[in-house]
Amino acid sequence: MTELEKARQIIDGADKEIARLFEERMKAVETVAKFKSEHGLPIFDAEREKAVIEKNVARIENENLKGHFSTLLTSLMDVSKKYQESLLYGMKVAYCGIEGAFAHIAAQKIFPYGRLCAYSDFPACYKAVENGECDCCVLPIENSYAGEVGQVIDLVFEGSLSVSGVYDMSVKQNLVGVKGATKSDIKKVISHPQALMQCAGYIKAHGYESVTAVNTAIAAKSVADLNDKSLAAIAGKETAELYGLQIIDHDINESAVNTTRFAVFTKNKNEKTEKGERFILVFTVNDEVGALAKAVNVICAHGFNMRVLRSRPVKNIPWQYYFYVEADGDRHGDESKKMIKELSACCETLKVSGSYEYDKII
Repeated sequence: MTELEKARQIIDGADKEIARLFEERMKAVETVAKFKSEHGLPIFDAEREKAVIEKNVARIENENLKGHFSTLLTSLMDVSKKYQESLLYGMKVAYCGIEGAFAHIAAQKIFPYGRLCAYSDFPACYKAVENGECDCCVLPIENSYAGEVGQVIDLVFEGSLSVSGVYDMSVKQNLVGVKGATKSDIKKVISHPQALMQCAGYIKAHGYESVTAVNTAIAAKSVADLNDKSLAAIAGKETAELYGLQIIDHDINESAVNTTRFAVFTKNKNEKTEKGERFILVFTVNDEVGALAKAVNVICAHGFNMRVLRSRPVKNIPWQYYFYVEADGDRHGDESKKMIKELSACCETLKVSGSYEYDKII
């Protein structure tokens, strides 16, 4: 047997083993896809992919082969993602509004392979997941300028779903109208209350009357349907293009770093523990002096850094409040278990409403 024949035999044997391992890997990918479907997680995770490639490239001893192996792993990751897409195609994702709404755009970015289902309001989206109509829903929880979306935060407290992901999306608001309209033609501006709040200074400076709409896409559609030069909407560029409107003035939001946080809600809790984890707690405290201070001290005593602490009124119980906390740390470790046990002693009600990796940008 010549050296060439020996080499080809080795390659054939290696290819046979690669084929076996490929099938084994794809079987594991099926499990990953099932987990992501159940927990409303996106297919692509840039940080996770980078870490896997770096870890495995470090195992290659021949320095000349490291770059080639990195290319091979990248291709393999691409194949895995496409396989997951084929498995998850048709996953039903609820959002509030109509096509072109910021929630629709966010849902598209997080779940590009999903089947997006529109609902009229936040509770309807939430209920669609609770009753099994949809696999998950994408809802806004906070804007960097206008603050929390109270109705959604209340759903966190009152409902049964869990937050499995939170994503930041930059929001650029524009004044949009029918073809040929100018700023001087506009008398009335229509949009979602959050969008109107984000652009309040601009609206006041131009003397426009503001009218609320369910969301920015419905506002844009109304302007397009009425075809009235004196009526404008505040909406994103994609929404304006979708409804055939022109941008009369761009980037009119008060804050140059206008960002909205969108949360993914699912029936299943995200039990994975990753670096950079954050979790959500909602609770009410006992009716006694210092009860809230005790709860906050418990959280801090166990090493959890609170990023958010808010109070919200409990519906149907006058002058009663619940508290919403987002904190950094391992939700599933021993310290967390101790913290939950101690909180139970000073809280009338207590619920862990989800855990997720933070600093995700779409």
